[in-house]
Amino acid sequence: MKNIVHLISKNCSLIIKVGRVPEILHWGPKIRQIDPDMLLSTERPISQARLDVDVPLSLCPELGSGHFNAPGLEGHRNGNDWAPVFETVERNVSENSATFTLSDAIAQLKLVIDVKLDFESDVVQKRITVTNIGHDEYSLSKLSSTLPVPRHATKLMSFHGRWSREFQTHRQEFSHGGFMQENRRGRTSHENFPGLMLGDDHFSEQSGQVWGFHLGWSGNHQLRADVKSDGRRFVQAGELLFSGESILAAEESYTTPWLYGCYSNSGLNGISDRFHRFVRTNILKFPVNKPRPVHLNTWEGIYFDHKPEYIKEMASEASRMGVERFIIDDGWFIGRDGERTALGDWYLDEKKYPEGLEPVIQHVNDQGMEFGLWVEPEMISKESILYRNHPDWVLELKGYHQPSGRWQYVLDLQNPDCFAYLFERLDSLLSQYNIAYLKWDMNRELVQPGHEGRPAVHGQTQALYRLLDRLLEAHPEVEIESCSSGGGRIDFEILKRTHRFWASDCNDALERQTIQRGMSYFFPPEVMGAHIGPDEAHTTRRCHHINMRGMTALSGHMGVELDPVKVPEEEKLAFAKYIALHKEFRQLLHTGRSFRLNASDKRQHIYGVKGHEELVITVCQLAMPEYALPTPLRISCIDVDATYEVKLVEMPETSFQLMKQRPQWLDKTLTLSGDNLKEIGLTLPILDPESALMVHLKKI
Repeated sequence: MKNIVHLISKNCSLIIKVGRVPEILHWGPKIRQIDPDMLLSTERPISQARLDVDVPLSLCPELGSGHFNAPGLEGHRNGNDWAPVFETVERNVSENSATFTLSDAIAQLKLVIDVKLDFESDVVQKRITVTNIGHDEYSLSKLSSTLPVPRHATKLMSFHGRWSREFQTHRQEFSHGGFMQENRRGRTSHENFPGLMLGDDHFSEQSGQVWGFHLGWSGNHQLRADVKSDGRRFVQAGELLFSGESILAAEESYTTPWLYGCYSNSGLNGISDRFHRFVRTNILKFPVNKPRPVHLNTWEGIYFDHKPEYIKEMASEASRMGVERFIIDDGWFIGRDGERTALGDWYLDEKKYPEGLEPVIQHVNDQGMEFGLWVEPEMISKESILYRNHPDWVLELKGYHQPSGRWQYVLDLQNPDCFAYLFERLDSLLSQYNIAYLKWDMNRELVQPGHEGRPAVHGQTQALYRLLDRLLEAHPEVEIESCSSGGGRIDFEILKRTHRFWASDCNDALERQTIQRGMSYFFPPEVMGAHIGPDEAHTTRRCHHINMRGMTALSGHMGVELDPVKVPEEEKLAFAKYIALHKEFRQLLHTGRSFRLNASDKRQHIYGVKGHEELVITVCQLAMPEYALPTPLRISCIDVDATYEVKLVEMPETSFQLMKQRPQWLDKTLTLSGDNLKEIGLTLPILDPESALMVHLKKI
């Protein structure tokens, strides 16, 4: 059928009707064939007291054609051409992608809409490019990608948060009206992660139809979901442009960030599985295929107090614990004795390191560890040599007082001299020293982000991408962490240029359980930096047993935060135990299929990873159990026809306080069939609050 485009993946179909404009008729379970009468069967009636024609919910909804919800494109040309109506003039289609070209000769605008359906992961990608084909400038206010969802998507799950409490989830009805989230902070943000889920009435971790969305963009964004008054539903996402930020000259174009979406008929587990597969295949680019090294970061151990001989002692003790990558954090560069000075002066402080950095790096390497270094290239302190020499390099609006953030300001990366300086400094450091890893921080929002008087978040974000791209081209062996005060810059687009996220500055294991759970819907464990901290968390002052801290860090890309010289030997041995446990299961954790199980006790998290022949499951008791006896652990993702060896891997070493007698199987290795494990389950011990256990199951 010439008016139908059918994109097919392993499990899904995306069916697009191409009339005056393209519109999606079906996005969901795979359709084997297009029936001859499908167009007739999907023709909509026209209701009374409305427009006399049917208005499609197109891939770029138009105000000018009678779409009264959010249009995909907004802008004007000197007050004119503000309600364009497009017509499809060309389409190019393959089995897994389609490109539609649309034009409006009156408004003198051209749209190119790219849609891809990844075969292996079932993930849809969509972006739009608008080109000004007129002679006069066109002021673009908004260009967003739109994807529809069916009417039985009646529940919405969004993500919110703040510094040290990222990736919190919130559920609400999605029956009338809509939901909108805007981010103006200049980075992906702690507060408003650009992702959401829509599903049927009772979607859960393990069941239900769900549609997941993520905008791959590291700057400002607008994300919305709307229910039209006729019942049709859609999600729309794009960059949030400040006034005057995108003014297109003749033949100039603007392209949206990619919007990623996927469908699952197996609940949120299906969404995370599809996003993880897509990320591993299409986004992540590790320099070398090797296990993700266990980190020790010096920050919570020594802060700004850098003494080379002491740092060598730290490295020696870290190696004994099993650490594989040793990172010197903030405080290594000239004049950096506190958080109010020296950002921008990226030269080694020779007072702190009179013999240079080489002896420290050599010692780290001699201990069998890689060396990493902390940098924050986008920032500047007013108390710095760089600011005294180049105050005009600050991203600002002239004439206004700009509030500082953490006593620092942002450099204008669109300034070619500033860009060149930063590249030279980073390139010089990576060329001079044997640095395998950069912990790239970005510790404040953008306030009054002006370049030559114009709003500049878009240009700043693109310049950051160029800086990272150029640096990795010159040093392809280097890995980079996107830190950004923890969860401030986490998205698919920055992940194309980085290799790890610091999920949150909060290292409190109880808080991390929720943070890491929210992050896991979109990102696989091997990019989620998860560290064992000291017994007292530096952000909350809450104390946790090593079991809770170790088990919470186990399932991500593990690291540790401590001064290994000062802590008692007993504590070092405890850290070493969980590092060894992580290494034992690291291959499975970082390549398997992550899942979460529905827990009848809402104060409990149950999650795990499944490989071809084995799986591990963690049960974490967040607070006092709801009932005196725990619900049996029934494992829905088990292979029912297989037989498993079941063994307890880890639980708190101290005696349980909430039970007199523990189940005998904890001290044995069981042999159980898959159908028993799925339908009858495994009786759990009564876990104390803020503790966790892990079970390993291996096919016999």
